[in-house]
Amino acid sequence: MSTHPRLSPEELRSYRWFGPNDLRSFGHRSRARQMGLGPEDWKGKPIIAILNTWSEINPCHLHFKVLAENVKKGVLQAGGMPIEIPVISLSENFMKPTTMLYRNLLAMETEEVLRCHPVDGAVLLGACDKTTPALIMGALSAALPFIFVPGGPMQKGQWRDQTLGSGSDAWKYWAEKRAGNLTEEEWCEIEEGIARSHGHCMTMGTASTLTAITETLGLTLTGASSIPASDARHWRMAASSGRQIVENVWNNLNPCKFLNLDAFHNAIVTEMAVGGSTNAIVHLIAMAGRAGLKLPLKDFDVISRKTPRLANLRPAGEFLMEDFYFAGGLPALLNQLRDLLHGECLTVNGKTLGENISDAKIHNTNVIRTRDNALSEEGGTAVLHGNLCPNGAVIKHSAMESRFQKHTGPAIVFKDYDDLAARLDDPDLPVTADSILVLQKAGPVGGPGMPEWGMMPLPKKLLEAGVRDMIRLSDSRMSGTSYGACILHVAPESAVGGPIAFVRDGDLISLDIAMRTLTLEITDDEMAKRRSEWKAEARKIDRGYLHLYLNEVTQADEGCDLRFLHYTGTPTPEPSIH
Repeated sequence: MSTHPRLSPEELRSYRWFGPNDLRSFGHRSRARQMGLGPEDWKGKPIIAILNTWSEINPCHLHFKVLAENVKKGVLQAGGMPIEIPVISLSENFMKPTTMLYRNLLAMETEEVLRCHPVDGAVLLGACDKTTPALIMGALSAALPFIFVPGGPMQKGQWRDQTLGSGSDAWKYWAEKRAGNLTEEEWCEIEEGIARSHGHCMTMGTASTLTAITETLGLTLTGASSIPASDARHWRMAASSGRQIVENVWNNLNPCKFLNLDAFHNAIVTEMAVGGSTNAIVHLIAMAGRAGLKLPLKDFDVISRKTPRLANLRPAGEFLMEDFYFAGGLPALLNQLRDLLHGECLTVNGKTLGENISDAKIHNTNVIRTRDNALSEEGGTAVLHGNLCPNGAVIKHSAMESRFQKHTGPAIVFKDYDDLAARLDDPDLPVTADSILVLQKAGPVGGPGMPEWGMMPLPKKLLEAGVRDMIRLSDSRMSGTSYGACILHVAPESAVGGPIAFVRDGDLISLDIAMRTLTLEITDDEMAKRRSEWKAEARKIDRGYLHLYLNEVTQADEGCDLRFLHYTGTPTPEPSIH
């Protein structure tokens, strides 16, 4: 528990709004009364903001109205006053070109909503991919006590006798349909059965990966990250979180004070052990940056090489999140990795991570492997370097065909996604199973927003020939639910003059997973010549958030945050209430 003395009512942040005997506080109190509140609602009580990312166009968050009510119940039970505040809902399925473009906008909104209102702490409701890091980034910058409440994974999908995993099986069966092995009727049946309830993807995609690392960081209650969204235990966890945040406000237990490099080390161990989404790397770097910490890409690879993969979950394994929960969930997995973790790291329940996982047991060793029966001796993701990616690239080698562990092939270059869509299935495209598909202008600036275009579809003529994987290389991301030999996050990106911009059709590219290298097989002189001939395209956006984003976004190896939101070491002043 925090060693800070327990706060008095007059030390609550909200007291600045409601406590003084002056005209401004009169206005605050009178308007609170206008809402049906009275002194018994604010006097001597922590006011807790519940930041709700519910939206009718976000299927992952459809249950958040009820989720918020359960948080409120817990806050009231603990003697606090809950205030629900809506913030942007980042609907992964519907926002274009990508929710990643708007992650920083939600982070900005979270920070300012918490700063400008009379609140003492916050409960953050998130689930869909980008809401988790965005809410945490903003809350860390606002520097108030907070707890994250994950929305939980949806039920398993089902098609006839087949269990379906969201995302993963969409890519799989789409490839079979394009190859002529699936009828339109069967495809429609899969569409009807792959998403059967509210909640985020039930594979170990980006959503499940991010909530798992959030729990490991100590920002949720123990075991919260893998409870299925439709399970009644999920409501009880939400109420417990409401009770806990009130206690944390009184004790000034603030994550921005206890998150350190050791906690982020633990989070990387988790990401590798669950075979998690490559997207987690970008988000972890950004979250750490808001806490004033730097996570070099090399740290991810160092930790990956010594972390066994224990979670047998799609897309890199067999099972789904509901299986993971009943097999013991994240605490059981982490208890297998105690020697790799900094168990002394504090968490939002006032206990250390080591204390929280000490009694956790595995109930199904097919789903959560033991150390002596690991799926692999190292983590699911590798970090690459070379003349094609001076600042790094990533690949989820646990989810690709093993023949690509070491491979050299000729490049087939697409200048942007429209070019890819127009030419990919051209029968005359000179592509073979050994070719390397290269997509340019798909990064943070080029996309814009670094869309999930990295899991490029395979050319139809190769699918018809039985090919189901090939190397794809881009400065974009891929869905955490997808799979294949996809080299991602190439930095610097092509739109700012990174070497990926200089690749030409027929150039040989070499990948070596063991050596962690990615090489464009041209001479240094030829690279310099192509660099001198390259010209940046003029930007066409000169207004709104997108204009701000394009001028401030950093590259993938820096977390794709906005430069002016980076941690400076000096807290932003509290707002004047006069």
